[in-house]
Amino acid sequence: MPQPSEHLPLLSLLIFSPLLGAAVAVLLRSERALRWWTFVFTLAVAVASVPLYAWFDTTTADFQFAEHVAWIPALKIRYALGIDGISLLLVLLTTWIMPLCVLASWRYITTRVKEFMVCLLIMETAMIGVFCALDFVLFFLFWEAMLIPMSLLIGVWGGPRKVYAAVKFFIYTMAGSVFLLAAIVALYVKVGSFSIPETMGRPYSHTFQCWVFLAMFVSFAIKVSMFPFHTWLPAAHVEAPTAGSVLLASILLKMGTYGFLRFSLPITPYATHVFMPYILWLSVAAIVYGGLTALAQTDLKKLVAYSSVGHMGFATLGIFTLTAAGIEGATLQMINHGVTTGALFIVVGIIYERLHTRDLAKAAGMGKTLPVFATLLGVFALSSLAFPGTNSFIGEFLVMSGGFAYSKALVICMVPGVVLAAAYMLRMLQKVAYGDTRNPDHSLVQDLSLREILALAPLLVMVFFIGLHPEPVTRVLHASVQHLLEQTSRPAGYAYVPLP
Repeated sequence: MPQPSEHLPLLSLLIFSPLLGAAVAVLLRSERALRWWTFVFTLAVAVASVPLYAWFDTTTADFQFAEHVAWIPALKIRYALGIDGISLLLVLLTTWIMPLCVLASWRYITTRVKEFMVCLLIMETAMIGVFCALDFVLFFLFWEAMLIPMSLLIGVWGGPRKVYAAVKFFIYTMAGSVFLLAAIVALYVKVGSFSIPETMGRPYSHTFQCWVFLAMFVSFAIKVSMFPFHTWLPAAHVEAPTAGSVLLASILLKMGTYGFLRFSLPITPYATHVFMPYILWLSVAAIVYGGLTALAQTDLKKLVAYSSVGHMGFATLGIFTLTAAGIEGATLQMINHGVTTGALFIVVGIIYERLHTRDLAKAAGMGKTLPVFATLLGVFALSSLAFPGTNSFIGEFLVMSGGFAYSKALVICMVPGVVLAAAYMLRMLQKVAYGDTRNPDHSLVQDLSLREILALAPLLVMVFFIGLHPEPVTRVLHASVQHLLEQTSRPAGYAYVPLP
């Protein structure tokens, strides 16, 4: 496969082209034109991201498609971009989720359509930028840039308690960002540079590593909605419009786990080993707690939202096993969660558009008159509970394999969470598909339209493609994961000497 020109700024084009799309959207007056323009543009960006995978060299852990330009030389701040195997998959997930969000919002959003589409496009720029930035200042700018449009999506187009949910989301995220900024400044004082690669592998003192790790942990744990930092998530998911819920679940939660992989492990390896047992057990608690709470829900959106707490518990557990199987499984689980939970939120949005409620009892028996809907719901529900042959099974299997390398007791304690996932998903599926003897009358409710099928079809394909043939996804991870493990594990007797 031919390599791209060294002078082709492919990452910059992917990051900033949505801003161009937003500028054009501002000039459009027709709501129909706005919807079509945003869909076609986000689809074009998704297609343009495919060469990243086609040209990616799986034999090296180096950052590829790199761009380096002096930005503020006096402070050694550079416009630096690059991706490895981990960030590659997250960039592709982001670009391909966006057109599906537009399709899912086609009829859901009826007011301020222009502003909504502009917010989506600005969000895309910020999300892609987070996964590509190799300078801390640039990373932090993208990290914060997504906060305002996401808050607007919740606060303007959300449900009855949208202002409360938007403010809570904003406050939680800003609080976490303060800790992250403190860690970035501390690293700059030590290293004298904001370059992310230059901060890796440095012999920081034990105390310094622990403080930096804890500061980053608070920020990333909030973003992941890791137990017990998760309380902002249910309100944000329930009140957000369908596209907002999809972006929260599919992309924004992954920024936290990406932060653990990109910063916490390679920059503070000693602290990672110190805090690893505590985070592993917190992850187990998240898996069980998420399952128990989801099982108690009657609101479909809350059910899927709390399931995210459990699923992301698998991701953080896999990361902090510090094994190749665990980290690859965690990264795969990040992608799987984006696919499956994003699809489930689209399905819940479809139910709400038809019934104007998300109550499980009022949606009972829909599958009897909506066979296509019931079929797709069944597939995504089985994927969410990690049924063999679906994408989530591969990720959870690798995570549990990595968990065994650390502690068999840890994996045994995870088992109730796996059982609970099956319980709440099968309960939801049985209720919506069949119900009981006294179901509401759904005879006049229409089955899925072509637009809705198109919004779910790519996610359906990925459920089975990853589930039955994960190798094209996992092979881009091998070199990056091995390099990450080399950075995290230190030889016996390694001396951590404080920097002057």
